[in-house]
Amino acid sequence: MVFNRDVLKINPAEELEKLSKFIVEQVNVIFRRKGVIVGLSGGIDSAMIAAVCVHALGKEKVKGLILPERESNPISSEYAFKHAKELGIEHRQIDITPTVDSVVNYKWRDDFLKQLVPEYEPGYKYNITLPTDLLERDTFSFYLLQVQMPDGEIKKKRMNLDEFRAITSFANIKIRSRMLHLYAEAERWNLLVVGTTNRTEFILGDFCKYGDGGTDIEPITHLYKNQIYQLAEYLKVIPEIINRQPSPDTFSLPVTDQEFFFRISFENLDHLLYAWEKKIPEGEAAKALDLAEDAVKRAYKDFTSKFRATAHLREGTHTFN
Repeated sequence: MVFNRDVLKINPAEELEKLSKFIVEQVNVIFRRKGVIVGLSGGIDSAMIAAVCVHALGKEKVKGLILPERESNPISSEYAFKHAKELGIEHRQIDITPTVDSVVNYKWRDDFLKQLVPEYEPGYKYNITLPTDLLERDTFSFYLLQVQMPDGEIKKKRMNLDEFRAITSFANIKIRSRMLHLYAEAERWNLLVVGTTNRTEFILGDFCKYGDGGTDIEPITHLYKNQIYQLAEYLKVIPEIINRQPSPDTFSLPVTDQEFFFRISFENLDHLLYAWEKKIPEGEAAKALDLAEDAVKRAYKDFTSKFRATAHLREGTHTFN
């Protein structure tokens, strides 16, 4: 095969019909439900899949649920509401803060953060990042806690793996709490919970088991993030969402998916991942993408590591075939 930057181009109209056929079959034949429910995050994946569901089933059979908690970026709900109104679907918002707090309370998290950064106080914003220059140099994959002081200064603390796991376990409770509310609504109205995990996230494990990975169906695990954007443009998803930087939105201080997980810009990520999956030789991929061969080797090594470490997340997932 010839590998180049055009390999991820799709025919949006054809892909839309394939996805629509899959969703209709799952709703009407396999699960026999009245419709679907989608968790609207204000991000590109949920916006696109909600639009696909409207195309497939009609707006009367699609519900949107917006599920912020007290540390969510307010812009997420704003964009989610605007998109739902554009689609004409029934939608509502539930604040999941009490659900999160009932499992592991925010005070525990705050106390833990204060142990790591003594200047931290409840209400201060924080996030976790990784070095984002994987293609530029060979670096260790260390996690950095960043806490924003009231005057804007950022305090940083390099974390060990146990510290990282403790903080992300709390962040994952937010994701799992959203799924609890989605299923409560779905069962009440006899609806199918539709997942929003794309192929880039699916292969590299950027999703939460029993959270955003705990759905009835995952229609877009064969589509790379690049292709999600192509479909979103075709479906006329609102520009605010299309132009927004992808983010997990689980930390109070904004952080992008590149900074938190992928370490490679989306300009190159999907093409490199495709090349890795298709076993394109490193030299060939480097030439086609105008990258150094050592950069491609580092990306392939990172993909292999992430894929192996997250194999358990993909077990039993009901995906599009």
